[in-house]
Formats: sequence, C-alpha cells, structure tokens
Amino acid sequence: MTDSFEDCMVAARAELTMAQRLIHREITSYPAPIAGCDVQFNTLLAERQKISAALRSLDEAVFVPTPRTPVPNSGIESR
Repeated sequence: MTDSFEDCMVAARAELTMAQRLIHREITSYPAPIAGCDVQFNTLLAERQKISAALRSLDEAVFVPTPRTPVPNSGIESR
C-alpha cells in the first residue's frame, strides 16, 4: 500500500498533536523548577514551541513566487 501526500499530511498532524499532548502532560507533571535555572524544564518549553510551530506551519498558506506573480498579493502579471 502506498501512502498519498494527503495521508502523510494527516499522519504528520496526528503525530505532532500526540507529541503536543505528551509534552504538555510532561510539563504539567514536572516538579516545580527554580526559575531560569532548570535546563531540562527549559528544554521541554523549547520543544513545545517547536511542536506548536510545526503544527502552525502545516496550516499556513505559503507563497510560491512564479513569473506571473513575483510578489505576494500583487495581482500583477510580469509578462
């Protein structure tokens, strides 16, 4: 069975959502850190940011310049 592009995107979103839930659970059950001094806690926070950014990037529209639209929202054709 071959996966389609859409299947891969659904799987990526599901895996990232699961990772987000797991890291949230790990952060909420973490013992109270000393502010700014707990490297492991700060690493968890950084990983949470990366996961959130990856999920957002799956939903955001990406501008791909072509000869007809050299800049976003220009509505101008360059021919």
